[in-house]
Amino acid sequence: MQGLFDFLKKYSYWLLFILLEGGSLLLLFRFNLYQGSVWFTSANTVSGRVLEWESDFLSYIALGERNKDLMRKNLVLEQRVRALTELLDRAEHDSTYTEMRQRELLDGFGMVPAEVVSNSVNRHNNYLTINKGELDGVKPEMGVVCGTGIVGIVYLTSPHYAIVMPLLNSKSNISCCLRGTDYFGYLRWDGRHPLYASLGDIPRHARLKEGMTVETSGFSAVFPAGLFVGKVTKVENSEDGLSYKLQVNLSTDFARLRDVCVLTTPNRVEIDSLQQKIESEK
Repeated sequence: MQGLFDFLKKYSYWLLFILLEGGSLLLLFRFNLYQGSVWFTSANTVSGRVLEWESDFLSYIALGERNKDLMRKNLVLEQRVRALTELLDRAEHDSTYTEMRQRELLDGFGMVPAEVVSNSVNRHNNYLTINKGELDGVKPEMGVVCGTGIVGIVYLTSPHYAIVMPLLNSKSNISCCLRGTDYFGYLRWDGRHPLYASLGDIPRHARLKEGMTVETSGFSAVFPAGLFVGKVTKVENSEDGLSYKLQVNLSTDFARLRDVCVLTTPNRVEIDSLQQKIESEK
């Protein structure tokens, strides 16, 4: 305590000077508008700069946490983009109009619903297996469809299962036509991309353009006319140059195929009987 008194006594003049100087400055800036405005402006500038330095310092310290937060947000956004991309991809291959039109075309056909239990898309001759067979009324040479278009033809059957030859098979040969025209050809797969096939034997005088709809022609007892197959994406000359070969973007995504229906063709027995008579007369 004595030390404090000695300090105040030693520097009493300086302390008195500072006290009087502070009081005079207070009176100067408090009761004079010009000096007060100068002080207020300068004080705000200084305090603003100090606050800015403080904010920058705190922001720098928080950079690590902010980076983690941004990474979390980016991950969420990437997941949403991926989900939206999948939805758009499905929308491109799944149309309400297509399903409605397909139901109309299949009116009168018997349909056996089935699920795909085995499938491949990366071979030259792909096959898929469904969980319905002879006991369910499934027989060879029956057509198979899904919600977005045709799938293929039943190849072999057992009591409870059936093997289907899909469009993604080099032996597949489906008669198709261009919607709104009388031009038809045969759809074949070249063993490359699982979303594309080729429609050949289109005459040279046909007026063609990209975006035309390809559908079943109905020139067989397997599929009715008008079932959606895909869209034309490219028009090319055939190997011999005598016709056109069209690249078709298939409506069915076989890599995601799960639910299908087997068509039981009306009057199939009568049609088979007539074909057998023709074969016997040869």
